[in-house]
Amino acid sequence: MTSVSLKSVETMSTVKILEGQGANMTPTKMGLSKRVYPILSLNPYQGNWTIKVRVTSKSPLRTFKNARGDGNVFNVELTDEDGTQIQATMFKEAADKFYDVLQLDKVYFISKGSLRMANKQYATVKNDYEMTLNSNSEIVEADIESSTFKLPSATYNFTKISDLGRHISSKRFVDVLGVVQSVGPLTTVNRKSNNDEIPKRDIVLLDQSRQTVVLTLWNNMAVKEGASLADLIAESPILMAKGLRLSDFQGVSLSSTMNTMVLINPVIPDANELRTWYEEDGRTASLTPAGASLPGGTNQNRSSFTDRAVLSDIIQPNVGEGKPMYFNVRAYISFIKPDQAMWYLACQTCNRKVVEQSSSSYWCEGCQNHYDKCSRRYIMQAKLSDSSGEAWVSAFNEQAESLLGVSADNLSEMRNQAGDDNQYQNAVRKAMWQPCVYRISAAQTEYMSEKRQRLTVRTVVPVDWVAESKHLLAKITKG
Repeated sequence: MTSVSLKSVETMSTVKILEGQGANMTPTKMGLSKRVYPILSLNPYQGNWTIKVRVTSKSPLRTFKNARGDGNVFNVELTDEDGTQIQATMFKEAADKFYDVLQLDKVYFISKGSLRMANKQYATVKNDYEMTLNSNSEIVEADIESSTFKLPSATYNFTKISDLGRHISSKRFVDVLGVVQSVGPLTTVNRKSNNDEIPKRDIVLLDQSRQTVVLTLWNNMAVKEGASLADLIAESPILMAKGLRLSDFQGVSLSSTMNTMVLINPVIPDANELRTWYEEDGRTASLTPAGASLPGGTNQNRSSFTDRAVLSDIIQPNVGEGKPMYFNVRAYISFIKPDQAMWYLACQTCNRKVVEQSSSSYWCEGCQNHYDKCSRRYIMQAKLSDSSGEAWVSAFNEQAESLLGVSADNLSEMRNQAGDDNQYQNAVRKAMWQPCVYRISAAQTEYMSEKRQRLTVRTVVPVDWVAESKHLLAKITKG
């Protein structure tokens, strides 16, 4: 029997490990070389581990305040060579320390983090665990040789637009690849907690399933990427979006989150296939909105008129019974009654109606507080007209402001100008006879035992004549 010294065994083992692991060894500046673990092997009960990962998504740095304190927070999605992903979050000191260190698409060796069971309601990746990195965690950027691994295609798990409806109940995040059919204008909504204005922009996506879906971009993504898409709309750009929130608002819809990552005209095989289909068939394809017919029956939250309706379709007595129905209508405002109560006095904190107790005191029932200031918010009635007929609709603050082009506070000042209401009248007239596409909800209400139909403007955008021409060509082709 041949005897081998312990020292030689250790030397041989080290050589084999180095040969076997190759680039999967941590750099010497992290101390002694350690084995790199795949993300799939990690669990909360594991002690020392090191992973080599690429940052595939990074959220903005944001602030939080709760019972446990306040500070900064951000999160990243990390992907290893096997395509396994995990979400890592950093709070307070760790967020301040590592936000500038972790850069999108770069490769890092990471150790001294902790794992816990993932909250699937908010998880953006498929992993049973989520990671927390603290100020004692170690993050070292890989050298050029170690950072050359490519992300497997499984990193992006695209869901066909036609399949979105079946995933609504799961409340999971989805990845979508689609042709941008239209880009809406940049608008703002007010955050209920502090009345801050939040930028938003709606775009419409289409894929090979011949279905469309509305994607709402929020915050800087609505401003920056939204503007880029608007500039490219004539070229029908392709958008790849990862980590979108799926909801049943107005049927099926998507919205961006802090963790969403988008890429315009990505250079990947799936995008090339989509482009080929669109150029050969998609431009003139007959389209329906996602969720028009969910598995197991008709989706009653959507109208049976699919992509476009006329007003005479909507004002039928039974439309909107049971649950609200939604329609897209190309129409004009033909009349706005100028002496109506077009706004209400609103709390600047919660937007609820306030009671004016004096010229400088307002009581909010919702906040249970007195304020020395308030704001005005629209609640406007207008008559819509198209080739089939007319209907009265209600428009609330964001929609009315988009139509009139001025805030309710500014319009109130115009109306109160002594001896001259021309400015006010001109602002109201300017909103009329402008072609727009309206998203309208129809619901049945009951007042003094009498059923009434209530039509409400949910969104409004100016007519995109390129998209409108495509829509008409598709109708002609369909016959």
